[in-house]
Amino acid sequence: MWTIYLKELLELARDRRTFFFTVFIPVFGMPLIFGGFGMVSSSMFKRASQADMTYAIFGQQHAPQLAERFAREKGFHEIVLASPDEIKPAIAAERIKFALVIPPGLNGQLEAQQQGVIQLHYNSAATVDLTRKRVMSVIGGANRELREHALSALNLNKHQLAFALDPITLEDHSTADKREQMGAIVGGMLPYVLLMVCLMAAMYPAIDTGAGEKERGTLETLLLAPVSRTAIVLAKFLMLFTVGLCSALLMIVSVGVLLHFFGPQIGGDLVLMMRAISPLDLAMVALMLVPTAAIFAAVLLSISVYAKSYKEAAGLISPLILVTILPTFVALLPGVELNWKWAMVPLTNVSLAMKELVKGTMDYRMFSVILLSTTLTAGLLLALCRWWFNREQVLFRN
Repeated sequence: MWTIYLKELLELARDRRTFFFTVFIPVFGMPLIFGGFGMVSSSMFKRASQADMTYAIFGQQHAPQLAERFAREKGFHEIVLASPDEIKPAIAAERIKFALVIPPGLNGQLEAQQQGVIQLHYNSAATVDLTRKRVMSVIGGANRELREHALSALNLNKHQLAFALDPITLEDHSTADKREQMGAIVGGMLPYVLLMVCLMAAMYPAIDTGAGEKERGTLETLLLAPVSRTAIVLAKFLMLFTVGLCSALLMIVSVGVLLHFFGPQIGGDLVLMMRAISPLDLAMVALMLVPTAAIFAAVLLSISVYAKSYKEAAGLISPLILVTILPTFVALLPGVELNWKWAMVPLTNVSLAMKELVKGTMDYRMFSVILLSTTLTAGLLLALCRWWFNREQVLFRN
């Protein structure tokens, strides 16, 4: 069995294409992609929130104080347009970001303490709407001044004025520390990334060790060797298990190295949160990957052995990615928390446990249940794979 196991690993190392998808992308490519995306997105959000924003305003004589407020605001630059009919073409040509149209009589409405309406023209087809947010920050300051001016006529003292403006306010006292707040975000995505790496790293070796051997005609030679089919299945299974597990573990190490050297550029809070994770929690994350990698190895080997060709195996295995994503995303749904019921659901229990470990709120009593249920699932799938491999109509499909 161990001879076959070493043979499979040697063939994997010799195949440059498979080795590239197995080792380079999960261990080096994905951390660099995620790290680069984090740096670029953080820089772009900061730049967009502070970028100069050109605008046009019509009817400023109907609300001169508001027009002056926009003129004084840092980052806003007025562009003069001939008429409101030029607003849409100017926005389309990116000459301006937005335009304000102040109707006649607005100043009189405000003095009479009546609500006024200003038209905001802008392109709202954006995933993150920063234009309206920045405009509302200016309008919000003007609204507060108007409220204070209107209420000052009532001769209210400081406390009465505060009551009139905001009768009830909320004073936030979060029971979650910085690690728990950041962990809720990072911990939701970490299982998805690790499980996908664990699956994708073993995907190409799985296709090659089953369907690939069928196409090369070497499977029949292997079956004629004086080795039981159980030993052959275990050897191939252990090779896939080793590749998937090692890729996920190496990715954790590479992400740690990336955060150590480029953490401040990606996000200082993220680095502090990662440093707050104890070695015990990291060991538990790694330990949960062991039966998870076994589940993926057994399923991938079963599909690859069933396929008649490399192409068919790739087509059958591709939908498995969706099957992996769904249980992982269940852990992100509102109301889905780690309890004794969810601790029995494969993959979802691992995702929930990883999130709790990153947050630092793990109920360690459930860890053994999660590990046991995931291990039992892996064992059943391995037994199914062994039975599947012993069927001649599966190995030699026409």
